[in-house]
Amino acid sequence: MDRPAAVAALYDIHGNLAALEAVLAEVERLGIERIVVGGDIVWGPEPVPTLERLMRLGSRARFIRGNADREVADGSAGPNADPAVEVVTRWCHRQLNAGQRAFLGALPERVSLDVPGWGPILFCHGSPRRDDEAIHAWTREEDLAPMVAAVREGVVVCGHTHAPFDRDGAGKRIVNAGSVGLQYGAGASWALVGPEIELRRTPYDVEAAATRIRRSGVPDPEIFADHILDPPPMPT
Repeated sequence: MDRPAAVAALYDIHGNLAALEAVLAEVERLGIERIVVGGDIVWGPEPVPTLERLMRLGSRARFIRGNADREVADGSAGPNADPAVEVVTRWCHRQLNAGQRAFLGALPERVSLDVPGWGPILFCHGSPRRDDEAIHAWTREEDLAPMVAAVREGVVVCGHTHAPFDRDGAGKRIVNAGSVGLQYGAGASWALVGPEIELRRTPYDVEAAATRIRRSGVPDPEIFADHILDPPPMPT
């Protein structure tokens, strides 16, 4: 059934091209015309082909910037970053050309789109305040309220934590789209936002994806390969 008015929210792809291709194939089968790419696009094993694949979506896609996109564009995750994170950040920075880095660095932190049945919905990466501020399913009301205090939209779609959820809080409906590329549990996770909101899982060939990762040249490839072959359970 075609759903041209719906929006596919694809977050935290993290350079996992195989997972992205599987999700995009499902998006096509469902007839979804609009896609929000919710940040943390390239930090991972295949940064260039992942970004190039998304760019081929043209005007169908709206991009927002995640904290890892900002860091890859800058060439550093910062002085307090985990050394393993910093190594991958610098490697990804070197893989991209100057134009690709500039594109990532200039992306907006938030996008508001009209969605049938909901009106304007705010898409951000971490929280509406910061790209690296996490909203969890268990975030307390008193902590959530200041994060969304300036938000006019009734629904906020976020990511960053890789853990999908759909909850109410501080007068808003908060939806975490999960992670396409470094997911908890089996399958690439993403959100379908339309008249209804659906948290979806798309299976993909993780063995083939792990083989691609091992050949990619990313530092410590087995960390990425092991994550998708034996994904951690959802945090509680």
